[in-house]
Amino acid sequence: MYFHKDGRTLSNTEKVSTKSTRQMIFSSLLLQFSLIFIFTLPLVAAESTSETSSAISTEDPSVSPEKLHLMVRHMTSDELFVEADGWLELLKEDAKKVYEIKLAVEEKNTEIDALRSLDTNQTASAEREEVQQKMGQVEKEKAALLEALLKERAAREASVDRLDTVLKNINEKIGSDENGKELAEVLPYRRYIDTVGGITLEVTDAKTAWKSLFAWVMSEDGGLQWLINIAKFIVIILVAMFVSKLLSKGAKRALALSPSNSHLLNDFIANIIHKVVMLIGLLVALAALEVNVGPIMAMVGAAGFVVAFALQGTLSNFASGLMIMLYRPYDIGDVVDVAGIMGTVQSMTLVSTSIMTADNRLMIVPNNSIWGNIITNVTHSDERRVDLTFGIGYDDDIAQAQDVMEQVLGEHPLVLQAPEPTIKVHELADSSVNFICRPWVKTADYWTVYWEVTRSVKERFDAEGISIPYPQSDVHLISESTSIEGPKRGDVEVDFTSKSAKKVDVKQMDGDTDED
Repeated sequence: MYFHKDGRTLSNTEKVSTKSTRQMIFSSLLLQFSLIFIFTLPLVAAESTSETSSAISTEDPSVSPEKLHLMVRHMTSDELFVEADGWLELLKEDAKKVYEIKLAVEEKNTEIDALRSLDTNQTASAEREEVQQKMGQVEKEKAALLEALLKERAAREASVDRLDTVLKNINEKIGSDENGKELAEVLPYRRYIDTVGGITLEVTDAKTAWKSLFAWVMSEDGGLQWLINIAKFIVIILVAMFVSKLLSKGAKRALALSPSNSHLLNDFIANIIHKVVMLIGLLVALAALEVNVGPIMAMVGAAGFVVAFALQGTLSNFASGLMIMLYRPYDIGDVVDVAGIMGTVQSMTLVSTSIMTADNRLMIVPNNSIWGNIITNVTHSDERRVDLTFGIGYDDDIAQAQDVMEQVLGEHPLVLQAPEPTIKVHELADSSVNFICRPWVKTADYWTVYWEVTRSVKERFDAEGISIPYPQSDVHLISESTSIEGPKRGDVEVDFTSKSAKKVDVKQMDGDTDED
């Protein structure tokens, strides 16, 4: 039951109105608390984030780069940027100390110059002695500053190395651009390192410059580190050379056990193994010199299309060389006739083939010219047939001539009995009866048999009285008055009349000169 403040009982309308007012007040308070919670929550979250976003790896500034790499390896890119900011702050502090000491050294140099201007012969001896004492004191203070400068530089370089370690992990997480360069998020760190890193020699102060250079050479992060890196580079290259030669020789011997492989293919695989191992060794050696090979590989990949377009002919020779090695139309030591050149194959690369001709000329033939034309391998088979032709006169005995040739071939030690030689009457030529004489020999004995059989047959023919005729022509001269009635062509009668003997030109008849 609801009562008014004066004690009377409220009506139903008044009861509903009072209840609605209370509900509105409650809703208003709830809305206000909700808005306060919504607007203050991000602030609280930001404060908590700022409290938890401090760098973890900077708690021990003397941590080694190797250990730091393991500490940040699991972090995301956002967490790595927090670590980079932490090491950047430490680097700023170290760089600030370095430049403060440099300023102090400059002030000492100014004091020394001022004292030197007072140390003259015109200065009184007592005053001059006092000046020299002050100068010695300032020199000691400068030397102490230089010692401190060397330490602070070492600390700065250590911070640079640790920041660089974090940046390398960031690059692995976020990648690089299409040119292989670092993204814009990393560039400010790199530019700051390039600005404050390294050693600047003071050429106006030879003593300071020499001491700084000597300290850099002897420091672990300076000259000694580079000396160690160069030694690593040389050792890695030497090891790569040894391993590449060992693997290439082993591969060549293993491939030689397979008779189906050609010498060209074996040499090619051995050379590829040698070059691949050397390439890997070079990349490892460059990494030992702290050279980032990632941009180099990206640059090579980007330039691949341009290089391929510029070297179309070379790539065509490369493809032809691969086809020759796979299908093996010839091998090293074979006598071939390719691209109009005949000789012995000396060597072959993916681009060209070296052929030594019979007159000892070395011909370098592009593989594209070889694969795109007919290839004749003269020594591919172990046995070859020698094709000889001998002619005898029409008045000579054919059976006797054949017996002579059979005896010559039977007596020659290099002529093979199987397959049997072929000796047949082949042609009734204009001046002679021609025989074909075709013995079979070993490929290496081809020219020996060719020359010796030719000589022996000529000598035996002479001994047996068998003639070897040479081409002859019988010329019949007809007088100019003699008329030869020729055939009729349609209704036209054609007469042929020859010249008189005095007007006959024998050379013209032989075709040596043109008709006047």
